[in-house]
Amino acid sequence: MSDIEKIQLFEQRKIRTAWDEDKQEWFFSIVDVCGVLTEQPDYDHAKNYWKVLKFRLIKEGNESVTNCNQLKMVSPKDGKRYSTDVADMALMFRIIESIPSKKAEPFKIWMAQVAAERINQAIDPERSIDQAIADYRRLGYSEAWINRRIKSIEIRKGLTDEWKRGGVTKEVDFAFLTDLMSKTWSGMTTREYKKYKGLTKENLRDNMTNMELLLNALAEETATEISKQRNPEGLSENAGVAKEGAEVAKSARRDVEKRLGRSVVSSEKAIDHIQSPEELPFDNPEEQ
Repeated sequence: MSDIEKIQLFEQRKIRTAWDEDKQEWFFSIVDVCGVLTEQPDYDHAKNYWKVLKFRLIKEGNESVTNCNQLKMVSPKDGKRYSTDVADMALMFRIIESIPSKKAEPFKIWMAQVAAERINQAIDPERSIDQAIADYRRLGYSEAWINRRIKSIEIRKGLTDEWKRGGVTKEVDFAFLTDLMSKTWSGMTTREYKKYKGLTKENLRDNMTNMELLLNALAEETATEISKQRNPEGLSENAGVAKEGAEVAKSARRDVEKRLGRSVVSSEKAIDHIQSPEELPFDNPEEQ
């Protein structure tokens, strides 16, 4: 159903969301919204609030509850994925009306802004890149790392476009090809790589070192160029091309490691080496 899952912030409170590419709309975790509007102290309290409210709405014959969708989302408690009640913006508005809260109107405005920003980014992809750069700077990543990370996003997009052109459309197949490439050049699947770095919910690429980003980008860019030349069809042929691209990065990795005398696949996380606030490359972080 969803192509993009994203944690979004309302007044520093986390809201799990998912973007449905076909319907072109956001879905919001109802439990998270309940937690924000009722100012519940933790996830369990918010979950219980929604459980009681849901029962009351069902008893009243309110259609809002019966129209709820469910998506598998990462739990803020243990990092595992569970089926979670979600609602699109229109349905979320109706549920909000059942929750007495001084934050109701500000939250509705925030939801509208979230929706508008996504539409604007679809019209002008450059806005997404500008936002990503601002976010990485705010977190304190170095300019050199940011440049490589943004370039890696562009390269990844080129590869996934090639996969789609070759008939690969299912999310599970995208994950399979990604794991195949990761295993080939680094020796680890995405899950194994994240575990090696001590990550749970964090994005792996956001925690790659400069060298890891370069090798991963080499694998993906090579696979993209081979794909353009051979025009593979279906998962099997695309997998062959993906593996070839990753083999190039694997060879480069071995050569670099031979010269350095150490592994370049590291347990270090890029964010462990971010700059201190006084070293950030802008004067006012709040304006970025």
